[in-house]
Amino acid sequence: MLKELRLKKSNNLFVQSFKYALAGGIAFVVDFYALYLLTNYLHIHYLTSAAISYMLGSAVHYALSILFVFGSRSLENQTLEFTIFALIGLVGLGLNEGIMWFFTEKMGVYYLYSKLIATFCIFFWNFSTRKFILFR
Repeated sequence: MLKELRLKKSNNLFVQSFKYALAGGIAFVVDFYALYLLTNYLHIHYLTSAAISYMLGSAVHYALSILFVFGSRSLENQTLEFTIFALIGLVGLGLNEGIMWFFTEKMGVYYLYSKLIATFCIFFWNFSTRKFILFR
C-alpha cells in the first residue's frame, strides 16, 4: 500500500482518496491565497474573489488529478473529460459561493473562515462525483 502512495497512479479507492486530498490541499493553498490577495490587496469583493480563486484552484486540482491521483479514466476524449470536470466544478463553485455568502453575510463569520467551511463541504461533492463519473 505504501508503494501506491508514491507518484504512481492507483485504482485503490483509499489511495485515490488520500492522493485526492493531497492534491486538493495543494489546490486549496492556491485557492485560499488567491482569495486573500484578491480581496485584501486588490480590494475585489470577496465573492468575486472567491469565484476567481476557486477556478484557479480547480485548474490546479484537475492537472494534479490527471497526473497523480486517478489510475484510470472513463472517457477517451480529453476535451469532453475536462468539460465534465469543469461542470462538476461549476456546481462546486455554486456551493462555494452559497456557503461563503451564508456564513459571511448571515452568520457573521469572517470570509476566510467561511472559505474553510465551504472547502470542507465541497471536497466530498467533488471527489465522489469526479471519481464515479470520470475516473472509475
